[in-house]
Amino acid sequence: MIDSMTTEEWETTLGRHLRNLRLRQNVDQRRLAEQAGVALNVVKNLEAGKGATVTSLVKVLRALGRADWMESLAPAVSISPLQMLKAKSSRQRASRTKGTTHV
Repeated sequence: MIDSMTTEEWETTLGRHLRNLRLRQNVDQRRLAEQAGVALNVVKNLEAGKGATVTSLVKVLRALGRADWMESLAPAVSISPLQMLKAKSSRQRASRTKGTTHV
């Protein structure tokens, strides 16, 4: 199901989650916009699934106390320096096609 969602469906789903979170915290859109330091239309667009900048999304999530959502997008992975050395592969380059020159 998740893999088959379109971008628009993801935006709508995220907007619905943001709206539900805001309502559970009993905050209106205007107050959230002020707390996040964004325009009211930014909050409205996010909740409607119409998109916004990543910066605006992060500001709104912080204002809602849910910056942890961003970590779930790219969880921190700790790799020791020894693991990095062991996993290091030899450098690879794209091969040139015969008869072409590099300009």
